[in-house]
Amino acid sequence: MTFLIVVGIVLLALILLAWQAVKVVREYQRIVLFRLGRCVGTRGPGLVIIIPVVDRPVWVDLRERFLEIPHQTAITEDNAPISIDFIIFHKVIEPVMSVLQVQNFAGAAQNIAATTLRSVVGDMMLDDVLSKRERMNQTLQVKLDEVTERWGVKVTNVEVREIIPPAPVQEAMTRQMSAERTRRAVVTEAEGAKQAAITVAEGQKQAVILSAEGDRQAAILRAEGFSMALDRIFQIARTVDANTMSLQYLDALKQIGSSPSTKFVVPMELSSLLASVTGGAGKSFAAGNGSGAAQGSGAALEGGGEATPA
Repeated sequence: MTFLIVVGIVLLALILLAWQAVKVVREYQRIVLFRLGRCVGTRGPGLVIIIPVVDRPVWVDLRERFLEIPHQTAITEDNAPISIDFIIFHKVIEPVMSVLQVQNFAGAAQNIAATTLRSVVGDMMLDDVLSKRERMNQTLQVKLDEVTERWGVKVTNVEVREIIPPAPVQEAMTRQMSAERTRRAVVTEAEGAKQAAITVAEGQKQAVILSAEGDRQAAILRAEGFSMALDRIFQIARTVDANTMSLQYLDALKQIGSSPSTKFVVPMELSSLLASVTGGAGKSFAAGNGSGAAQGSGAALEGGGEATPA
């Protein structure tokens, strides 16, 4: 019975030793192995066999991690105190150096970040700190990476989360923002009125142009209509004979004669007839006078002829 107990204890001890000797290292992990206090390098990933009691493994995570830096008070170049908090993203590049060169990376990084922040903010004006956050992030990343590089740690990114200026500065910023928005509203309203006036003027201009164009087209069409009407009248007039014109003339005389007003209508034919009659009478009277004169002359000639012989 005692023998079985001893055997069981030995088997249990062997199982424990085997459990301590066999390590499974994941892809994102490494083991920094110390043998009798001396660093013998890294192990992993995969199955790693160590010597129990003699070897002491230190696990190192190679994944990117983040470190939150709480609010730190810093003074800008123009002597304005501000409170800033930010996040540091980092990852282990050299596992052995991360174990041998620094004892507590989180604490060391937090203190280095606080002093670096004060150095960076002290070289910037308050307006630059508030408006040029990306520049401040890059400067912090470069300065922190210069320090953590000797620890085998790479600072991949720095992001400032919140910047809290003093209360008077916040009030001044609020007033400035209100004034700026008022100015923008006035400018926008003026621009709108300007655009509206321009649009109305353009509309009136187009209306006047279209009206003038319409009047011109109407005048052209009226002139063309008159021209076509005159052409038509001239064409019809060429085909009208004397009889048709006489009928039209008689019809016009009939309409004039039927008017109730007192008038004397003298046809053109009557004046022509009178002219012809007057001309004939004159011709007859002239002819009679000529023959009488001729006869008188003959008588005179005869009388003279007769008197001469006496």
